[in-house]
Amino acid sequence: MTEEAAKKGRPTPSRKVAESKRKVSTLAPVIGKEAKKREKELASERRKAAHAAFMRGDENALPLRDRGPVRRFVRDEVDSRRSVGEFFMPIIFVVLLFSVVPIMAVNAIALVLMYAVLLYAAVDGFLLSRKLKKQIIEKFPDAKTKGLGIYGVLRSTQMRRLRAPKPSTSYQKKK
Repeated sequence: MTEEAAKKGRPTPSRKVAESKRKVSTLAPVIGKEAKKREKELASERRKAAHAAFMRGDENALPLRDRGPVRRFVRDEVDSRRSVGEFFMPIIFVVLLFSVVPIMAVNAIALVLMYAVLLYAAVDGFLLSRKLKKQIIEKFPDAKTKGLGIYGVLRSTQMRRLRAPKPSTSYQKKK
C-alpha cells in the first residue's frame, strides 16, 4: 500500500462530531405551547375520568385485587353493615387526647377504652371473615375463598369516607 492510498484527504473528525453523527435524535418532535397545553388538559381529563370510574367501581378501572364478582360481593357485604373497625382511628384520637390529661383515672379509662375497642375490632373482624367465607361458598361455589376474608376485614377497618372504590348505594342486603 502506498502512502497516498492510505491518506483519506481530510482531517479526522473530533470525537464530539463523530458521536453526534451516530446519535439518532430520540426527542419528540418540537411542538408549540398550545399543543402542549391541549395535551396536558387531555391527559388531566383522562386521569379524572379514570379516577371517577375507579371510585364508581367500574370493573375495567379497578386494580386486579378488586376485580371480579366475588370481590364486589365482599365489598357490598362489608359496606352494608357498620363495624367498630371503621371507628377505631377516631376513637384512638380521643384516647390520645385523654391520655394527656394529668389525672391518672382519666388515663386509665382511656387505656382501657383503647384496648377494649381493639379487642372488639379483632373479634368482629374474625367473625366477619368467617361469615364472608361462608356466604361466598354458598353464592359462588366455584370461587376460591383464599384472601377474601382478610380483604373484607381490611375494608371494614377503613373509615367509610376513605374507602375506594366508594361504597355502593344500590346494594340492598338480603334477609
